Amino acid sequence: MGASATAGMQMVAARPCVLSSQRILASRASVLGFDRGMCGEPRFGSSRHVSSVGSLRMKSGLGAPLRCSSKVVTRAMSEASEKSEGFGLPIDLRGKRAFIAGVADDNGYGWAIAKALASAGAEILLGTWVPALNIFETSLRRGKFDESRKLPNGSLMEITKVYPLDAVYDTPEDVPEDVKANKRYAGASNWTVKEVAESVKNDFGSIDILVHSLANGPEVTKPLLETSRRGYLAAISASSYSFVSLLQHFLPIMNPGGATVSLTYIASERTIPGYGGGMSSAKAALESDTMVLAFEAGRKGKIRVNTISAGPLGSRAAKAIGFIEKMIDYSYSNAPLQKELLADEVGSVAAFLASPLASAVTGSVVYVDNGLNTMGLAVDSPTIAV
Repeated sequence: MGASATAGMQMVAARPCVLSSQRILASRASVLGFDRGMCGEPRFGSSRHVSSVGSLRMKSGLGAPLRCSSKVVTRAMSEASEKSEGFGLPIDLRGKRAFIAGVADDNGYGWAIAKALASAGAEILLGTWVPALNIFETSLRRGKFDESRKLPNGSLMEITKVYPLDAVYDTPEDVPEDVKANKRYAGASNWTVKEVAESVKNDFGSIDILVHSLANGPEVTKPLLETSRRGYLAAISASSYSFVSLLQHFLPIMNPGGATVSLTYIASERTIPGYGGGMSSAKAALESDTMVLAFEAGRKGKIRVNTISAGPLGSRAAKAIGFIEKMIDYSYSNAPLQKELLADEVGSVAAFLASPLASAVTGSVVYVDNGLNTMGLAVDSPTIAV
């Protein structure tokens, strides 16, 4: 949603207006405020102004007479709709602060989610994998991401701060010596999950939205039967337990009523040959953890926990599996909605889940895949060709 439509909702009560035939078009009739206490010619005023109205007749955009009765009509509108035609139901995240873990470029789902949250008015903090931090920040400074930073209202997404993060390690004590000595980590500090949560607390005090956009399987190209214990556990650690750890450490600084969103994939419940190395197991664990954490975080901190099962996207990270383009083609050919899946579509759903509009939604897996998850047969298969 554009930032221009993110004003707070306000309830406007007016004396009853009943249409004798057809309803007034929203684009032609805004919420009415009347200055006269009794019958007579009405004067349109602010939607915040409410007064008693007696008998009233006027013409709607359809030419249908409007008559007042004794009942009260309650209408809701955003401040933005006072200045433009029509009504809207805005996602309003102004005054909210979001931490998105796992953004290292401008073409993945994490970036799209950050943009959607920013469009709704949220302040954006990012957690970027330590070895990718330097090139990411350099690209930001040099304006290489300016085109993809553009929001619907024409402004650029502002990123308040980027934190170095490696969510595989919970505390400094967990970091092996060889990683500490690795030149890719040279010059970086306070990048374990616990340290990042503490840094955010020191810098900003609290957050409202936590996004997990992290996944890695070092043996993802191997069939499960050929996956080592080390590779399997590494996939679980980076792709699912990392979310448990993030919520564990950020929950104390999350404001009540906040929300978390993670990203999963249909391989958690369907066999996707080639998506190996324990990654399918990691996604299944993430979905199971979503339900358990929804209960625990909901009771402990009034925090909602949901995950989005997104369709395939040709991001840099996804190309690691080796056949992402074929997966995209398969989805296009077989999904009920035969169109390209855009990262922004996933971002929009994430913004909804993070907003008060989804205040009763938690513990859910929300599919954003053009409906591919509903299919039980590949319609492009030669075996069923007519």
